[in-house]
Amino acid sequence: MEQSEAELKEKVIEAIKKVYDPEIPVDVYELGLIYDIKIFPIHNVYVLMTLTSPSCPSAESIPVEMEAEIRAIEGVNDVSIELTFDPPYSTEMMSEVAKLELGFM
Repeated sequence: MEQSEAELKEKVIEAIKKVYDPEIPVDVYELGLIYDIKIFPIHNVYVLMTLTSPSCPSAESIPVEMEAEIRAIEGVNDVSIELTFDPPYSTEMMSEVAKLELGFM
């Protein structure tokens, strides 16, 4: 059965939640590093994301790991990950889960 865009987006979010910033015990989704997820026709996935800082030591590995997790989803055709630092990351972007985990609340 063909999965809907909404179902595929949920699976993409689940895959992204498997990726952690090595320095922080919280996944990149809960950290608020994901700005946008789009599903285009023929199950092409586009993710717009940032990093905690432009000099983040994991700048190379996080997008690569995330792309691999998304590509592993059945039915995904292609994956495009775009990095941006606009707007710059701030701790306000974290979910309440992440803020609790890291002691911000």
